[in-house]
Amino acid sequence: MFKNLIIEAKSIRRRDPAARSLLEVFLCYPGFQALVFHRLSHYLWKHDFKLLARFISNISRFFTAVDIHPGATIGKNLFIDHALGVVIGETAEIGRNVTIYHGVTLGGTSLNQGKRHPTVGNNVIIGAGAKVLGPINIGANARIGSNAVVLKDVKKRTTVVGIPAKEAKGPSPLDFVSYGASLKVEDPVLKEIEALKQRIEALEKGS
Repeated sequence: MFKNLIIEAKSIRRRDPAARSLLEVFLCYPGFQALVFHRLSHYLWKHDFKLLARFISNISRFFTAVDIHPGATIGKNLFIDHALGVVIGETAEIGRNVTIYHGVTLGGTSLNQGKRHPTVGNNVIIGAGAKVLGPINIGANARIGSNAVVLKDVKKRTTVVGIPAKEAKGPSPLDFVSYGASLKVEDPVLKEIEALKQRIEALEKGS
């Protein structure tokens, strides 16, 4: 387990230029610390020590401000950057090399006890404040822009932005993009507003 934590700390250091050493990641990164707590609580949850698992996850939430249910399944090398206010629900599934920024919620939309939280593929980036809700699928290498509200499946290698989230023009880059969306990505909602504004101006000129 310790070897795996070293590997995950190294992956965080590669993705954060502010991380100067592995020791700094271990001591000063609440997102990493929340992940360490979760690895333990998830193990206990799977082995039917559910109350103890919930207790440990509650301790983690107190110290890290990250709320990860011990039932959530998280792959290798998750990076929770800045960490504050992240919520990951019980039936959420997260793939490998996923990056999540502060204020993100992987939440449920029903009271069903079955699958009710998102499934996030490998290499996905979810920007700050984004809400991904319900038993939907986020494809591998997808990018979710900051403050987006995602209610439907997102195809792989796709960037979505806005409320509700819509696909932005152009393929998602395969390399790392901070906060989930490049500055070159067109906001589809803003584009529609600009088109509507131009139509109104044209009508006013014609009247």
